[in-house]
Amino acid sequence: MRFKVDENLPVEAVGLLRVAGYDAYSIQEQKMVGCLDPHLASVCKSEGRSIVTLDLDFADIRTYPPREYHGIVVLRPRYQSKRSVIELLKKMLPLLTSETLLGHLWILEETGLRIREG
Repeated sequence: MRFKVDENLPVEAVGLLRVAGYDAYSIQEQKMVGCLDPHLASVCKSEGRSIVTLDLDFADIRTYPPREYHGIVVLRPRYQSKRSVIELLKKMLPLLTSETLLGHLWILEETGLRIREG
């Protein structure tokens, strides 16, 4: 599974995914800081990568229909501290082996996972 980690997540998020055995790159590594969401979505689609973000715009299935992407993960921590985001990412890792991300939108909160198709 391949991921692109949005610039609004801590740099450690990429390392966490890599240690878990996933192919992950950050927006910063690919010199895409500040790019608009539609461009980011297009790049993820062409690279076959799932986007991991805090950006609620990606939860709009009318604008970003999940079936058109390799997966969209929107993290919704109660607090947007680095620690809270990393803890939520750690909760995501086991879900990657038990749930389907391809063609789906995951909205991951501390209280659970919501999965949308579309």
